[in-house]
Amino acid sequence: MQRSCLAAVVVVCLSAGFFVSPSAQAGRRYIEPRTATSTGAPFSGGVLVGDTFYLSGALGLEANQQVPASADTEATNVLNNVQKTLSQAGMTMDDLVSVQVFCSDVSHYDAFNKIYRGYFKQEYPARAFIGSGKLLFGARFEVQGMAVKRR
Repeated sequence: MQRSCLAAVVVVCLSAGFFVSPSAQAGRRYIEPRTATSTGAPFSGGVLVGDTFYLSGALGLEANQQVPASADTEATNVLNNVQKTLSQAGMTMDDLVSVQVFCSDVSHYDAFNKIYRGYFKQEYPARAFIGSGKLLFGARFEVQGMAVKRR
């Protein structure tokens, strides 16, 4: 009898939204959405839930899907792509709170940082620069992150 009462309370509370976080109730908005019926890669560009944006990994390839000749150009391309996706979500680079940079060769660390510094006006987000080995399409960099809208 006690278990069935407890189960009834949990069901009522869940259906009323008492145990669901506010961000889960806020709904989702997909940037560059793809679905199971879409062609192409099986992921969206990012997902906005409340004031939090989850950015998919971005590459810095040229328009012809080729890796740029220099690490500087590729870093600029990938950060422009991140900036564009954030903009579509109504955010800026300064809204980023966490960034992961996957790099095929960590000797490109200084080249990436030289370009990266120019994309921020406020505090830098938390960041990891990860030596990943080979990346998709032979890219040097892939950038993934999370952003929270500043108030």
